[in-house]
Amino acid sequence: MESSRGFDSGPSRPLTRTLTTGNLQDVKDPEVVPSSLSSIAPILRVANEIEEKAPRVAYLCRFYAFDKAHKIDPSSSGRGVRQFKTALLHKLEKDDNETLKARSAKSDAREMQNFYQQFYTTYVESLENSAGDNVDRAQLARTYQTAAVLFDVLRAVNQQSQEMVDKDVMDKAEEVKFKTEIYVPYNILPLDPGGNTQAIIMLPEVSAALAAIRNTRGLEFGPAKPNSQEYDVLEWLQITYGFQKDNVANQREHLILLLANVHIRQIPKPNPQDKLSDAALDSVMKRLFKNYRSWCKFLGRKSSIESPSLQQELQQRKILYISLFLLIWGEAANLRFMPESLCYIFHHMASELNGMVAGKVSSVTGENIKPAYGGEPDIFLNKVVTPLYNIIAAEVSNNNRGTARHSAWRNYDDLNEYFWSVDCFRLGWPMRPEADFFKPPRAKTNHRQVQGRFVGNKRASWIGKTNFVEVRSFWHVFRSFDRMWSFFILALQAMVIIAWNGSLKEIFHEHIRKRVLSVFITAAILRLIQAIVDIGLNLKAWRSMRLTNMLRYILKVVVAAGWVVVLPVCYARTYSDIAFVSNFKDLLGGAGGGRSLFLTAILVYLAPDALGLIMFLLPPLRRRIERSNNVFMRLLLWWAQPPLFIGRGMHEDFYTLFKYTLFWVLLLVSKLLFSFYVEIMPLVGPTKEIIQAPTGNYHWHELFPRGNYNIGVVIALWSPIILVYFMDAQIWYAIWSTIFGGIHGAFSRLGEIRTLAMLRSRFLSLPGAFNDNLVPPTSEEKPRRKGFTLHKTYKRLDEGFKPAQEVERTPDGVEMSAINEKDAAEPQVQIAKFSQLWNAIIESFREEDYIDNKERELLLIPYNSDPTMKYMQWPPFLLANKIALALDIAQDFTDSKTDEELIKRVNDTYMKGAIEECYDLLVVILRIIVKGKHECKVVENIIKDVQDNIMGKTLLKAFRMTALPLLYDKVVELVDILKDSDPGKTERVTYLLQDILEVYTRDVKKENNLDIPEASHHHHWGDLKSSEGRVDNVSVENTQPQLFERKSIDYPPPESLIEKIQRLHLLLTITESALDIPVNLEARRRIAFFTNSLFMEMPPPPKIRNMLSFSVLTPYYNEDVLFTRKGLEEENEDGVSILFYLQKIYPDEWKNFKERMDCTDMNLWDNDKTADAVRQWASYRSQTLTRTVRGMMYYRRALQLQAFFDMAAPADVIQGYKAAVKDASTDKNQRSLPATIEAVTDMKFSYVVSCQQYGHHKRIKASQANDIGNLLKEYPSLRVAYIDEVEEGKKKEYYSILVKALISKEEESAVTEQVVYKIKLPGQPILGEGKPENQNHAIIFTRGEALQAIDMNQDNYLEEALKMRNLLQEFLEHGKRAPTIVGMRENIFTGSVSSLAGFMSNQESSFVTIGQRVLANPLKVRFHYGHPDLFERLFHITSGGISKASKLVNLSEDIFAGFNTTLRGGNVTHHEYIQVGKGRDVGLNQISMFEAKIANGNGEQTMSRDLYRLGHRMDFFRMLSVYFTTVGFYFSTLIVVITAYVFLYGRIYLALSGLETSLELFASLSNNTPLQAALASQSFVQIGLVTALPMVMEIGLERGFRMALSEFIVMQLQLASVFFTFSMGTKVHFYGRTLLHGGSKYRSTGRGFVVFHAKFAENYRLYSRSHFTKGLELLILLIVYNVYGTTVHKTVPYLLITISLWFLVGTWLFAPFLFNPSGFEWQKIVDDWDDWNKWISNRGGIGVPADKSWESWWEDEQAHLNSSGFWGQLIEVILSARFLLYQYGLVYHLHISQGSTDILVYALSWLVIIVVLGIIKVVSMGRQRFSADYQLLFRLLKVILFIAAIATISVLFVVTNLSIGDLFTGALAFLPTGWALVQICQACRSAVKRIGMWESLKSLARGYEYLMGLVLLTPIAILAWFPFISDFQTRLLFNQAFSRGLQISRILAGRKEKKMN
Repeated sequence: MESSRGFDSGPSRPLTRTLTTGNLQDVKDPEVVPSSLSSIAPILRVANEIEEKAPRVAYLCRFYAFDKAHKIDPSSSGRGVRQFKTALLHKLEKDDNETLKARSAKSDAREMQNFYQQFYTTYVESLENSAGDNVDRAQLARTYQTAAVLFDVLRAVNQQSQEMVDKDVMDKAEEVKFKTEIYVPYNILPLDPGGNTQAIIMLPEVSAALAAIRNTRGLEFGPAKPNSQEYDVLEWLQITYGFQKDNVANQREHLILLLANVHIRQIPKPNPQDKLSDAALDSVMKRLFKNYRSWCKFLGRKSSIESPSLQQELQQRKILYISLFLLIWGEAANLRFMPESLCYIFHHMASELNGMVAGKVSSVTGENIKPAYGGEPDIFLNKVVTPLYNIIAAEVSNNNRGTARHSAWRNYDDLNEYFWSVDCFRLGWPMRPEADFFKPPRAKTNHRQVQGRFVGNKRASWIGKTNFVEVRSFWHVFRSFDRMWSFFILALQAMVIIAWNGSLKEIFHEHIRKRVLSVFITAAILRLIQAIVDIGLNLKAWRSMRLTNMLRYILKVVVAAGWVVVLPVCYARTYSDIAFVSNFKDLLGGAGGGRSLFLTAILVYLAPDALGLIMFLLPPLRRRIERSNNVFMRLLLWWAQPPLFIGRGMHEDFYTLFKYTLFWVLLLVSKLLFSFYVEIMPLVGPTKEIIQAPTGNYHWHELFPRGNYNIGVVIALWSPIILVYFMDAQIWYAIWSTIFGGIHGAFSRLGEIRTLAMLRSRFLSLPGAFNDNLVPPTSEEKPRRKGFTLHKTYKRLDEGFKPAQEVERTPDGVEMSAINEKDAAEPQVQIAKFSQLWNAIIESFREEDYIDNKERELLLIPYNSDPTMKYMQWPPFLLANKIALALDIAQDFTDSKTDEELIKRVNDTYMKGAIEECYDLLVVILRIIVKGKHECKVVENIIKDVQDNIMGKTLLKAFRMTALPLLYDKVVELVDILKDSDPGKTERVTYLLQDILEVYTRDVKKENNLDIPEASHHHHWGDLKSSEGRVDNVSVENTQPQLFERKSIDYPPPESLIEKIQRLHLLLTITESALDIPVNLEARRRIAFFTNSLFMEMPPPPKIRNMLSFSVLTPYYNEDVLFTRKGLEEENEDGVSILFYLQKIYPDEWKNFKERMDCTDMNLWDNDKTADAVRQWASYRSQTLTRTVRGMMYYRRALQLQAFFDMAAPADVIQGYKAAVKDASTDKNQRSLPATIEAVTDMKFSYVVSCQQYGHHKRIKASQANDIGNLLKEYPSLRVAYIDEVEEGKKKEYYSILVKALISKEEESAVTEQVVYKIKLPGQPILGEGKPENQNHAIIFTRGEALQAIDMNQDNYLEEALKMRNLLQEFLEHGKRAPTIVGMRENIFTGSVSSLAGFMSNQESSFVTIGQRVLANPLKVRFHYGHPDLFERLFHITSGGISKASKLVNLSEDIFAGFNTTLRGGNVTHHEYIQVGKGRDVGLNQISMFEAKIANGNGEQTMSRDLYRLGHRMDFFRMLSVYFTTVGFYFSTLIVVITAYVFLYGRIYLALSGLETSLELFASLSNNTPLQAALASQSFVQIGLVTALPMVMEIGLERGFRMALSEFIVMQLQLASVFFTFSMGTKVHFYGRTLLHGGSKYRSTGRGFVVFHAKFAENYRLYSRSHFTKGLELLILLIVYNVYGTTVHKTVPYLLITISLWFLVGTWLFAPFLFNPSGFEWQKIVDDWDDWNKWISNRGGIGVPADKSWESWWEDEQAHLNSSGFWGQLIEVILSARFLLYQYGLVYHLHISQGSTDILVYALSWLVIIVVLGIIKVVSMGRQRFSADYQLLFRLLKVILFIAAIATISVLFVVTNLSIGDLFTGALAFLPTGWALVQICQACRSAVKRIGMWESLKSLARGYEYLMGLVLLTPIAILAWFPFISDFQTRLLFNQAFSRGLQISRILAGRKEKKMN
């Protein structure tokens, strides 16, 4: 058979079948094709599409795909190829006979040809003939692609059957091929010939940019000149330098959009607009090459950017430079993190460009200059990018997955900083592969293959680190901020001297002053330490360090050492009368010198500091000096700071300097005064007494019995005070930042509208504020005044309406008027804009289900397009109860009062508006529904009567006000019936109209003087006679007819009247309940914030055409995109599903959803539409990608609305946006307004989601791929970038790919994913941290001048999107320094899930509001703390990107972008008139992992070069700001915990040594104020008050201080202090461990609803080392102090001193169980215990995960020690030695020791430990050797050991003084010692393994873990016996959710309820 053979002569080897089976369905899906066979995916797609119509043709397509796949990979060596080919072969065998029967032609060749011709005629020709200018490019592209595939198959089939293809078919195929090249894939701009008629191409600014880049005059293309007539400079660069085709296409569009947007924004407007202005080009050049020009100046090299001699060539040359840089950047891959390496590449390539364009001749070859790399396709990638990439990859491979020391490999910064030195030019051009830069790092093994490049063990050739070494050490804290520590140390010394010798008032007395001057000696010592630390920590960078820098470091040490000698000598000679100095002076010999000697030395010593002070006071001068590249200036600054490319001139203006200096002066004065009077001064007296007291009697063997002054007691007393002294500045920072932040927030008008009542009171001004801040000013308007004012007024638009005029009416009674545009613009156009945008916001609320239909009606403004409207129509919620209130007021008025009094009473704007609107609506309705001639006359007479009385002010004289309620009731009933439009109630309408007439004439009117004519159809009896005189028909219908009968009214009313009737009914019946809408808290918050923001200061918005263009970039890895039905309905162990949980936690939103979708709980999944809506509803309430994408696409929606209002004529604006959109559906003209709006929106906004794993997801058919595809379909302007891994032979190739959805206009369901750009990468792009690398690969696909970084746990709102163009103006409307990062606030939307989520939400909210507000102003140290900041895009693409990516070093990647920006002279601002949403973690374990990640990141920051440079390059006060707002918080928190340890260990020392008793310390220290103040300060940080202060202030500002106070109280009742204390332990543990040992890693916290029970073993694994072991240690300390201390006998002092420590212990031990749902349920505890026993008993091993075995977890938990290095292990050993103090102190308190203090007692105690360890070793060996074969012998051994132990203890009881108390004391003594041995042996792992004790140690460690588990679980199990404990816990955890209707008990009992039902 034909079908059983290949298309060619035959395959190279027979196709054999294998036993491997595949999924036959998968082979039909082109997305699951193996990556190495990706070229056959289009063939399979076509087969799927045509299978239904032509199954045989589909079969042939698949056979062709199989044949092609076999040729690509004949050996099936690629991943998944064998399975795929097997499954496809099975499919072909199955379909062969079936499709053969369905074949209509005689042969496959003829069948194929017939189908091709049919397809061409049906689809291709019909589409081309009907297209015209409005071509459906998506449909055409799909059709051409299908036709091309079909022709390939046709040709292969004909070749196999040896038949010729018809000439007609060949011609058609050629035409298709030609057309395919015309309609090429594009992103935003269709630049092919087929796109010339598109609206975006016809924009003048785009035409100008396009014409500019197509100016190729003078450029020689050579033989490779493109065939297209419209070639451009980028194609010339592609041919010349060998750039990738898709890179060129990508950057072409990028450049055109960039130039077009800058061009159209020029002021004055370029004339003509279709010619690119030089100013626009210069603007782009200035920003794009700012970094390059600075680099050239810094290195002393001439810039390669030159101006041509001919002016006509200037613009072309500039475009060439810009294009060249963008092409380099677009293909640079990981090199984008190394901006100066790009400068190096550009420098050489631009130099070659200059030579080629100018026609210069090479001095070497004598020929025309040619590029060093060029002429071949992709040569730039292969020869320039790849070598540099390879060395990056080689360095990263030496990182050993993050376990290697940072000094062992070069990170991105090291490699980039190589290009900060002129040595980089040694690389040459072309680059020399043998250059030192390309030498790989020292490999762990002798041979390694990295990215195809051999790397050997070439230790000597590796150049090492550059400029800085990241070494794990706490010394970095001192090194980076040495000025701060020196200040605090010197201030402490001065205060102690003053307090010791007198008081602060006596500071200028001679005896104090000369002692205080000794601080300069200390300063010299500190400088020496700093110089030594600098050298010690930077040793690994000396190989690459310049000689001048080495000399500087050495001289620093020498000079500092010299001053350490000189200053003490001068001090001794000058102040010989000081006792301690005179002894020192005698050693020097000679008499004392003059008094001026020391002062002279000080003046010389301080000379550099004096110069620094002058520079500090003159920031512009210092900025200029530091940025100067002059040799003299560099030499002047050489001593102060080494010459670096960045970090120069980071000094603010005078005003900013004054603000943050004032802040810190106030803070430091407060802190020092408090420290002096509360901490230091009161402690001096007791200290003197202790020093003078004789040495006490020791209760132990004192190692230093001859020590004087009781120095140990003094240290124990002063240590916690000194620690708190260094820490409490953080507390003072919290206090002063709260004060400053609160004042700033109040002046920014935050919280002026925070309730619905406030909104209603300010709504009159809202339209004016809206138009002032969100509507661009016209050229005729005066510039709006900016700046703060105490009273801000806005024009009330309702006052601009003109009086009603006589107007013509349509037959339906609608008013018409011919008005010109100028009249319409004031105020109708403004009202139209406000109303439509307000309504769009309300509609978005309804779409999001925050409001129901009723609330929607009450919130909408009834926009009327009638231009003659004479009043403002307000939303009904403002008019609640106004009509009823007006009636009540009117009833009180009689004819004794005047109309003026009545009008005065109802002159409330809303009431007056309601009355006027009700009256007008009633008039319009009556005029339309009443159609009888006489009835119309009656209605007009009544209207005229009322109008006359209103105009004549005779209402009270003419009408009875008391009868109005009766008339009101009738009207309400009438309107109610009209609203329902029920035809069966026609008679009732008649009766009501008659009743209204009667009530009006008889009850309301005092005098019935109206002319009421008879009905027109009234007949007499005589009229009924026939011509014969008979009465023919006598009936009720023709007897005595009345007014308003059926024939005289139009009922049901016409459709055009329904809206007015509903509006009238709403106004008449709306009650006070409308005052409380919206009910939903989130809707209230959003409305309040949005309206409040309109009264805040913001830049006036430009027109859409003139606004900055911007992109949004969201990195995505593997998180949820959209919940699946299974995921929503799947129940957990408690019977709770996600959907059930969400329904209960958001009950009102679920009710609104069901109302919107018209469904019930029973039919949610009945149809696809509702099912998809349910999935979306749930996903929009979680942290999913779908929520983020929807939020970000609001930007586009907002821009479209704003573009319409900017570009539409006044009449169109009044007509409305919806009408324009409706017209657009029928108007296909590309020059129409809707098409232009779309085009402008595309120019201004783009959104790229970087889905790193999307290609992999498609291949494995993951749900994420399908959901992302649906997002592309739902949002056609969305773009997805991903990394594709393709196997090409045995080599893997990587590509950055951008895709979009190709949606047909005619058939929206026909969606194809189209690859827009596919750019090859040099290798695996994820070398460093995943998120920044993911951003980096996709950033080339972004557009615009600004870039917003958005995480996938964020959200956005339509009302906030309307303010985006205001925010973008911040980049343009600035002072002296343009911002490079514009920050905005966030709203944490996860706070309602649980109490923990609320704590986290409040904490995060305070940071992103008041915290960042203070950082930006006044401190000027706001960095980038994550998203949603806006980046000045051109600045950052030339400065290293929007984040840093070095593995582990940049774990907190976002903040390093802020560091980098600041160091490179950027400016970061923060603005609070706009916000986005953000989700946070909601469960304790999630939160703890997040805190651990942040703490790890801060540990890495501490030793980073960025922080070091910020600490040294900023002035003193700004440096303080950097410290206390970054790592200082974590270091201060660490000091807090260390304070607790130092205090308790000090007390233990005093208690166990006996000094506390012998010195009777309690007598003098019973009310020790300093100690209490110190521990109070420690508690202040511990329980979270540092965090709570700004939190309370911000809540007070925005929601009222009463609410803030109640919120704070509720948080405390919910145990917020427990949460913050527990979080403190997490921060301290991971921060400290990172600095000591490393072990940092990215911790995926998950973003789901983690509010369910976590098992005990899971909690133990998470918190064992960070909390439990530390908590138990503190518990033992407290117990020992309680037993042996004397202070405990006095309850009050003991409680004051230790209460916070007991709280700390309880929190660290039991908070995880307290905040664990169902943590006190007995059954859960039983299950947890079983799980715990199973886990701790399981053996570990290779492949056994940590959650399955204690041994595996134990190994993982100490893994950081393996890579810690010698010093880290030594420090660990030293720290572990503290546990030995218990044994040393307690053994002397045993009764068995009989009061002896001999050292032998301690030695004998070690004998006990040795014996115990020996027993453990024996048991361990016995278990290994005897437990299997000699079980009985092993049991006997254990019995013998047990009996021996009992016997020994019994003998000791009898023979010695051993007591029961001794057993307790012994446990307290020996248990810590055993733990110390475990910790020390872990640090010395290799040595312990060598002596064969590792298994015994493991057994000992397991015993300790088991004991800790028992201690933790026992109290929980006891509490679980009491049922009310569990109920209390549930209420505690979910209190906030209860207040919103969450019945958590129902959730946890969900399974039971369902079973019962």
